[in-house]
Amino acid sequence: MRDRYGSPDVLTLEEIEKPIVKDQDVLVRVRAASLNADDLEYLYGKSPFTRMAIGLRKPRIRGLGVDVAGQVEAVGESATGFQVGDEVFGNMTVYGLGAYAEYVSAPARAFALKPASLTFEEAATIPQSAVLALQGLRGKRQVRPGDHVLINGAGGNVGPFAVQIAKHFGAEVTGVDATGKLDMVRSIGADHVIDYTREDVTRKGQLYDLILDVVARRSMWEWRRVLKAAGSYVMLGASTGLLLQGTFLGPLISMTGSRKMAVMWWWKPFKQEDVAFLKELIEAGSVAPVIDRRYPLSGLPDALRYLEEGKALGKVVITV
Repeated sequence: MRDRYGSPDVLTLEEIEKPIVKDQDVLVRVRAASLNADDLEYLYGKSPFTRMAIGLRKPRIRGLGVDVAGQVEAVGESATGFQVGDEVFGNMTVYGLGAYAEYVSAPARAFALKPASLTFEEAATIPQSAVLALQGLRGKRQVRPGDHVLINGAGGNVGPFAVQIAKHFGAEVTGVDATGKLDMVRSIGADHVIDYTREDVTRKGQLYDLILDVVARRSMWEWRRVLKAAGSYVMLGASTGLLLQGTFLGPLISMTGSRKMAVMWWWKPFKQEDVAFLKELIEAGSVAPVIDRRYPLSGLPDALRYLEEGKALGKVVITV
């Protein structure tokens, strides 16, 4: 819990009342949760978008965490689709956050039955990162067999899912990340890898049908150089400045040519159709979570510090 914005040092471990199960809610005993870049944004509150959403001077929402996996402990009278004992996973983005806890309660639509082949820890990596990857790759048009797809930030939270999903769609995939992540990116299916610390991918000359920019650090103008004439560029995560630039620049570029460039404002948290599709891929063995480190709930501040370093190979998980 926290009462102010700041570093992981502002977090405290507290005993609070178990959530009340409302009529259409499901109460879940948390077994695992996973970290996302959004956690740092909610923690520090650096973006004006974040402060407008959860509190200008201090956070109205004291908890953190969106990705959760656990067992159903109670079901509201009007809630359908679940029964006590079901193993589920879900996304708390629009339901008050709070995945880093022993219990969460949210409307039934926030959850889905956990893939039987996954552990709770593995399932907790799916709700946000995998859905973001899938929706980003579909974008304005779904990736097609033979497409050349570049994923910038291929070794972090979203990137490993994006690499595997793009390969499932039949694409030739190039993953971009730092030196220490390239072996992992190659091991999960990337056809080519580029070390951004040594090479400028926007000046290599290779053109791409789709660029998924998970951790944007360049302007759209730079990425436009390596986008095919009818290609698409999707900015998923970036600083406030780049997001604002992309929000206005993307439509302008898209209107003045055949290239389509956009910030991924169309993301829909835990869209059930996408979750069902991802479960099929997981059960078929086409997509598998990549977990770097596991921390106990009491180690959340250390887990966030590790995430902030940007060195995590895939997901960081909290076990409860």
